[in-house]
Amino acid sequence: MTPAVHATPFEATLPHEGRLAAAVLGAGLPGEAEEHLRAAGRSYHRDHVAEWHLRQAQAAAPDHAAVLIGLYRFYFYKNRLPEALEIARQCLRKAAADNCLAADWRAVGPRDADFGSYEAVLPRFFLFTLKGYAYLQMRLGDLEEGRAAVMKLLELDPMDHLGVRVLEGILDRGGTGDDD
Repeated sequence: MTPAVHATPFEATLPHEGRLAAAVLGAGLPGEAEEHLRAAGRSYHRDHVAEWHLRQAQAAAPDHAAVLIGLYRFYFYKNRLPEALEIARQCLRKAAADNCLAADWRAVGPRDADFGSYEAVLPRFFLFTLKGYAYLQMRLGDLEEGRAAVMKLLELDPMDHLGVRVLEGILDRGGTGDDD
């Protein structure tokens, strides 16, 4: 019998496939880590408290995707981009390992995973992580690394389901986006 999966308020707003992805990426999360993630969300407005809870969640589940995603989002939305980039690197390592891909994203090829399927949660996690990594590299001024990641994404997702061409357009304009 499969245990019931209870959606968080955020997950409840996701379409069915989004809830599936959240359940898969959240599978096996220890209760202590889940409690700290929830507490971090409740104390988001108090940076030091939220970050402490996120670090406690990480201590309880150091390599869990839900914890890494929580850390990434916290740093990203707090505009702590160098820290978000470090977490993106950790997510890339995890996504590569979980998908049995090469450790270096540059060595990953289109046939190494089912990158074209929305049903394939783990390959999508790799693609979304690489997109975040590319964006952060661009925002932090490493346009060459950002472009390399964008080109890899377009190789892996030639139909551009993730909307990476937007990042390519920013790069083609010299790295200046609408918000610059």
